[in-house]
Amino acid sequence: MGELVDRVDENDLVIGVVDRAEAIEKGWLHRVATTVRRDPLGRILVHRRSDEMSRFPGQYNWLIGGAAEVGESYEQAAARELGEELGVFGVPLRPVLRFLCEGEISPYWLGVHEAVVSGVLVPDPDEIAWYGWFGEDELLEAVGRGEFVSDGPVGRGEFVSDGVKALRRYLARQR
Repeated sequence: MGELVDRVDENDLVIGVVDRAEAIEKGWLHRVATTVRRDPLGRILVHRRSDEMSRFPGQYNWLIGGAAEVGESYEQAAARELGEELGVFGVPLRPVLRFLCEGEISPYWLGVHEAVVSGVLVPDPDEIAWYGWFGEDELLEAVGRGEFVSDGPVGRGEFVSDGVKALRRYLARQR
């Protein structure tokens, strides 16, 4: 068996334990926890996913995260993912929103958190190929174009579609 997750219902209540790959294959709801990383100036971290990722390889995203493991809260999963993907530990997380995301691959409950991150980031190269800090307006402009364009080595690329849906909800809630 692979990665075990809580299978949840349309009210986000646990109804069993399943393999995540099976949940995706069968369209069963499970939980995904993510975090918006802001720097002390309020900019948002955008990253390019590694080309070796099983889902959305080489695409850009503004959320760091992944599936909540069995028994893990959204906050616990978001904190774990920050540590695994960026080497960031012990920063306070603020829950911002939770919603049922239809998802490009399969549906899931998405918990979005926010954290102010300062200091050195240590991205896992198996997950993150590049990152940079951007203002909300810059990020919205890129999402509006449907692609991220960089003057640096990362060039052009698409955004993760589920992340675009979450960005619109997040910014609407912030304003």
